[in-house]
Amino acid sequence: MFLHISIGRAAAGAALMLPVAVVALAADARTAITAQEPQMRVLVAEGSDLILRADGDQPLIVHGLASNELRFQRLQIRLRNNRLTVVDGRVDGRASLRISTTDPRGIWLGRRRYRGDLLLVVRSGRILAINQLGIETYLPSVVGSEMPAKWPLAALQAQAVAARTYALRQRGRKADFDVKATVSSQVYKGIESETPKTREAVATTRSLVLVHGGRLINAVFHSSSGGSTEPSGEVWQNQLPYLVSVEDHDQHSPVHRWNQRFEVADLRRRFEETGGVERLSVLSTSSTGRVRSARIQGPLGSLVLTGRQLRQRLGLKSTMVSFSLLQGDLGGAVESVKPADHGAKSPPQLIGLWRDSASGFSGAVDQAPAGRAVAAAPLPPPPLSARPNASIRSARPHKTSSGSMVLEAEGQGYGHGVGMSQWGAHGLASKGADFREILNHYYRGATIRPYRPADDPSVAFGTRSEPALMG
Repeated sequence: MFLHISIGRAAAGAALMLPVAVVALAADARTAITAQEPQMRVLVAEGSDLILRADGDQPLIVHGLASNELRFQRLQIRLRNNRLTVVDGRVDGRASLRISTTDPRGIWLGRRRYRGDLLLVVRSGRILAINQLGIETYLPSVVGSEMPAKWPLAALQAQAVAARTYALRQRGRKADFDVKATVSSQVYKGIESETPKTREAVATTRSLVLVHGGRLINAVFHSSSGGSTEPSGEVWQNQLPYLVSVEDHDQHSPVHRWNQRFEVADLRRRFEETGGVERLSVLSTSSTGRVRSARIQGPLGSLVLTGRQLRQRLGLKSTMVSFSLLQGDLGGAVESVKPADHGAKSPPQLIGLWRDSASGFSGAVDQAPAGRAVAAAPLPPPPLSARPNASIRSARPHKTSSGSMVLEAEGQGYGHGVGMSQWGAHGLASKGADFREILNHYYRGATIRPYRPADDPSVAFGTRSEPALMG
């Protein structure tokens, strides 16, 4: 005890002898590290004709049209011979352009305004508009696009940390941009989605990220799990230690169930290979009851799909779903197809209201942004010769003179179910949990700490390979 005190005093005395600037630097080491704000490249639009304009009197500053920067109030760019052309004809044949402004109201691109710069490049016969801005400037819009700004601050803060971690983990994985502005990555709608409360959520968690094993985690999230979240290994290729199944807190979700009905003609369109649906068999389910694989049988043959593929085909909100074949005009159930009973209590019949994000619907693993910009290949389906699990009921419509058959899907939850449930974050925040408690609940074993330059994927990838995972 005394030795510790004497050392502390000696250190304090030594500090007093140092120049003030050196002492300040040592005291603010953490601040100095996090003050170097990482820059994000967000793909916000693509097409063959883009219109940009200034918000007010301050013009757009355009670099790349001439030796000196030019100023415009409005700018229309078209693609001609795979090069950028200004519509008024004054400039032609540019490979790229950079547009900036000193106006805090940002740059209009179509119907949205963006802070930072816009870089226009030509790739594969399309103009890509890439918004370049600091991560802390980018996040208030993401939080406001992903959650209602009126939600409790703790939920918005949890979303800010998860979104920051997710975005930073994508940096440098693609040549032109890091993330998209859609659910392919995480939703970003520009300045109009910012509010004072979303800016507060970002500012009060500035630089904080989620780390596991010294690396940024794959901080995927979804709207509502329907009672319990899904382990990552049962949706994508790898089971990550921090993405395990946990009890959700989304019982207050405003829509407790959802259902969809599909007529015969619609099923023929969605399953052209089989000529429609005469029989649907659930072959396997996850530990939480979500469909992992199913067989579709029709007049032209059969098709085995993963749960995610079936969700895409039918446009379902989640794979926690059961099916019934109904008699069209009477609405009565003929037979039903339900996920296997794993002996556990069924989770609450809930569905999230907000959109699905960082969810891994498309893309191939690690060819570029992972996380929700890089989806892993789906789990291989069972062979066509596989027989349905005896504990899973299958259904086949019976032809009657009363009317045609209708397939009804009754489901719970909204999204892939992995990682943080946004409605669950709202539920925990409403019960008094702070953002750290929310994040620790959904990302088990992850550490919350300030972002460090060594966390940058371009640095991390140089010493350690990225696991084949999706987002």
